[in-house]
Amino acid sequence: MPPRQGVVITGCSSGIGLDAAHHLRARGWRVLATCRKPEDVAARRAEGFESFALDLNDPASIAAAPARAAEGGPVTALVNNAAIAIPGAVEDIPAGALRAIFETNLFGTHDLTRAMIPQFRAHDGPTTIVNISSVLGLVGAKWRGAYVASKFALEGLTDVLRQEMEDTQIRVVLVEPGPITSRFRLNAQAQFARWIDWEASPRAGQYRARLIPRLYKPATKDRFELPPAAVSRVIARAIEADRPAPRYHVTVPTRLAAAGRRLLPTRGLDWMTRRS
Repeated sequence: MPPRQGVVITGCSSGIGLDAAHHLRARGWRVLATCRKPEDVAARRAEGFESFALDLNDPASIAAAPARAAEGGPVTALVNNAAIAIPGAVEDIPAGALRAIFETNLFGTHDLTRAMIPQFRAHDGPTTIVNISSVLGLVGAKWRGAYVASKFALEGLTDVLRQEMEDTQIRVVLVEPGPITSRFRLNAQAQFARWIDWEASPRAGQYRARLIPRLYKPATKDRFELPPAAVSRVIARAIEADRPAPRYHVTVPTRLAAAGRRLLPTRGLDWMTRRS
């Protein structure tokens, strides 16, 4: 297999980002496995990856990324994977929490995409932007309002960018995973502790009975949960296709949510979401 071009992946400390980095390298891609924390960058370099620190909350870090990525040759794909979650009832989410989650999940992702587009426009051949969304970019679910809002916004922005890039060689793709094995719940604990004063909430009893046990209990596999490799295979398909699909649904819940959004009235979709 001839050497492929470079691909920048955000959020490679664990989960989907790390698995995608290994999967794409095995397929011949030159992988720029970026992470926010220096210790994670060091770990990726120890595994033989090209890696540098990329913090989506830091404009200087984002501005430096395209040149850093291009040092070893042309980059033809960007996988926007990094994201955070802040669980909690909508009435308990302070504006600061919404700003924080949008800063990473939307604004930082958007700034990085804009920073990479000039390089993609200058490339003689097709390039691809892959935004990793979620089943929660298709339907809302209780206790996940901040994350849902950020992913709905990402989906809308991606749809418009895809339309606007139709007159260029830049392809824009959404990948929508459902439940995937990762440290996402563990990482959400710190955000929950930082932002949600649940004991002062009128829903304190519901937190104690429902959200707290789920958030802090030892990880158990959900019924439809798949390993990160399921997403990595779809990412590879998207960036290697001559004509990638606008959307790729990963896991049964995401396919059901997509069908439900098309076919069901709003109350029917609410009922389906509660059941799942």
